[in-house]
Amino acid sequence: MALTLKQQLSSPAGILQFIIKYNTIFIFILLVIFSALISDVFFTSVNLSNLLKQVSGIGIISIGMLIVILTGGIDLSVGSLVALLAVAFALLVNIFALPLAILMTIAIGFGLGSVSGYLVAYQKMAPFIATLALMTVARGMGFIYSKGSPITFETYGGLFMSDFANNSFLGVPNIAIVFFIIVILAMVMLRYNVFGRIIIAIGSNEEASRLSGIKVNKYKFLVYAISGSLAAIAAIIVASRTNLGSPNMGMAWELDAIAAVVIGGASLNGGRGSAINTLMGVLILGLISNILNLLNVPSYPQQVVKGGIIIFAVLLQRFENK
Repeated sequence: MALTLKQQLSSPAGILQFIIKYNTIFIFILLVIFSALISDVFFTSVNLSNLLKQVSGIGIISIGMLIVILTGGIDLSVGSLVALLAVAFALLVNIFALPLAILMTIAIGFGLGSVSGYLVAYQKMAPFIATLALMTVARGMGFIYSKGSPITFETYGGLFMSDFANNSFLGVPNIAIVFFIIVILAMVMLRYNVFGRIIIAIGSNEEASRLSGIKVNKYKFLVYAISGSLAAIAAIIVASRTNLGSPNMGMAWELDAIAAVVIGGASLNGGRGSAINTLMGVLILGLISNILNLLNVPSYPQQVVKGGIIIFAVLLQRFENK
């Protein structure tokens, strides 16, 4: 019989187990309290709005990364895909109507993600190698099509997207609302939809899933295609914020996405993770960067801090499993 919350918290061991189980939430709360104590401007609307804007792009690709990791895979190409797709969107929005430019950019993202999915699912290539190759190709293609220079929005559609990305609705940045909608959709899919349950089952035990009649290859293919599509949405948002598409966008974003998923408690072996916890992981990374910026800490030490947090998160997972 499962213990009630009161029974679980009645002993030191139970309290420790409870803290470890919900460590992501506790870390997030502690960071919010710490941020409020060290800076008077943390809870200002301007700072919170900037925080949400900064994490939205990485947050969207983190949801795609979560879906891939749940199957036991990994996608190293998402940062480079954001750069290539931002360039593609800037080119397309200067030629076609805005709705068509958006659809075409997402379709390109789906197609590029499908390349990784095909190599992993049907050619049995290691996800690390397949997506590493696409990462290199995508970054190079971004520089080729942009000729190494940023491409600015010059049409009404591009300017409309720039206005949308830099404005808010009821105090919440529009791009953050897009991010939250994607989180909710992913949460519903993983918890209540057959597709979500199947990819979790594949990550938990791929061979058992195959023997039960699940078309494992098809689902492994689709998760990479979805990751590519979400990278396209992130690219549109990031390009719209700055009113241009640049091949330098999304540098090392794949590492931040992996970090957010791991901090959120997902297992790199697959089969465990949730959209809400990934959201918390994204916000934790954003809070750390925000705190260090408020303290005027240079960007380089921030990478050291993020790396230490990833190690800490993985060690917490191992301790919880024991």
